[in-house]
Amino acid sequence: MAGQPHNPEKRAVVSSFIFHFPNGSSGKPQVALFQRSDNVSTYQHQIAPISGSISRNDPDPLTTAWREISEETKLTSSNLTFWRTGKPFTFIDKSVSREWTINPFAFRLAKGADEAIEVDWEHEGWQWYDPTKVVNDDGFEDKCVPHLRESLRRVWFESELNDAAGKALGSGLDKLQQDHSSGSHELTTIALGIFREFITQTKDYIFDDRWWEDARMAAWHLVKNGRESMGAATLNALLAILEEMDEIRRMDSFPEDTFERMITIINHHITGRKGRAGLVKDNFASYVRSNFLSEGQQREKLTIVTLSASSTIRDSIIEAFASLDIFTLELGILESRPLFEGVNFGLSILSKSHEQLKDTTNKKLHVNFYTDAAAAIAVKDADIVLLGADRISRSVGVSNKIGSLPLVLSAKHVTPTAKVVVLSELEKVNGENGMIDDQKHEDNDPREVTGTWKADGLKDPGQVEAISRSGRESNSSFTVRNVYFEWIPLALIDAFVSGEGVLSNTQIHEKANQQDELARWYFDSIPIRY
Repeated sequence: MAGQPHNPEKRAVVSSFIFHFPNGSSGKPQVALFQRSDNVSTYQHQIAPISGSISRNDPDPLTTAWREISEETKLTSSNLTFWRTGKPFTFIDKSVSREWTINPFAFRLAKGADEAIEVDWEHEGWQWYDPTKVVNDDGFEDKCVPHLRESLRRVWFESELNDAAGKALGSGLDKLQQDHSSGSHELTTIALGIFREFITQTKDYIFDDRWWEDARMAAWHLVKNGRESMGAATLNALLAILEEMDEIRRMDSFPEDTFERMITIINHHITGRKGRAGLVKDNFASYVRSNFLSEGQQREKLTIVTLSASSTIRDSIIEAFASLDIFTLELGILESRPLFEGVNFGLSILSKSHEQLKDTTNKKLHVNFYTDAAAAIAVKDADIVLLGADRISRSVGVSNKIGSLPLVLSAKHVTPTAKVVVLSELEKVNGENGMIDDQKHEDNDPREVTGTWKADGLKDPGQVEAISRSGRESNSSFTVRNVYFEWIPLALIDAFVSGEGVLSNTQIHEKANQQDELARWYFDSIPIRY
């Protein structure tokens, strides 16, 4: 009707920035920006990243980003790697009657792959730019698509931070991304240490509102761009820290020792993490005592099967065995391909138990190693299937190392009396605030898988590469998937043992709700600057 305001069309898009490091990863990068042609429907001849609309058929925005990059530049995962996710934001552009929701991403171009970029009809050219100058140059705004600088700063935060703070966060994220040996408890402790170093390097402007924006954005990046699949514990820990920091900021006037108080808060949380591991061990021993030992009697043998590289699970098993009246502990461990964490885990148990049980003559520990495919054999006559958790979702289940679900299903079929027990802190509960995507699977380097093929006697080690090349040139192809985590439905779990005791569904739901509330409070309010 005449006189009514026109509602802009809503469109969700990706904005993908391609970086390269001409002087190596420790040097300053450049970012590729593209000039849109007159064949596109909006923003002709303006400078932009690689962009495109998110289809309803795309499982997630990152899938869209990869597709658009391939179509518009011919780059693929063979010469490009995913690097960072930026926090999405929304704005209205009345000139084109659109409400845009931007999902920024950053990718790293392989060394020497510059010549592989081939622009399509949507662009009339491209060139490399200094990303820091792009973000901070007000004169650049008129040449580019709306809010390009905002999109870029959300993946290239270094542009707005001093060198020390930018390096602390950037190198810290790289450290988390490359850590495939630590469990989520250890990764969270590492992340809190990175956050502490970041806060230390931003001391000079701690009384400014911008400092609070930067602190929250740094926390967001540590969750999303560290190891998101294992990030629920990091998210809950950082939210607890931000909540305490916020109490200081809400005082009528900041106390002179504000910086020292902020650091003390972080140190307190890091120190407190050490004590919680001890509570988990005590509560696991209590669970075994109440469920598997008759009062006043000894047990001849207890059989536990696990798939884990968790130090908490290792110590919980050893200390429960040492403290309870059990003569023999039969421990089954799946090798956990492709990195064989289970083998290292088992060797660590043997080493530590030898030291801890050296003065005990009536206890015997025997470890059986199994291939992952032998899960059904491993769980025969098991008393406990013991797992860790990298994430707990009230709607999806427990996320743990790949191979966990077949192990649990095997136990339910082969030995229905076995108890499926998850050792997990309450902080690993994930809410539904959108920070961590429960549907997203962490795909890792396929060479971790193919490397074991070659080492284990593949007749022709070059055959994999040859088949891959021929597949690209014909109608056939193959992909090697190296997925690290999978979900176990909550209905298959008999008990969650944590530092707070055996968790109830009510506690899990309350923790998820608390995370939802805090995450929206601290992260949704991070402002758009440009």
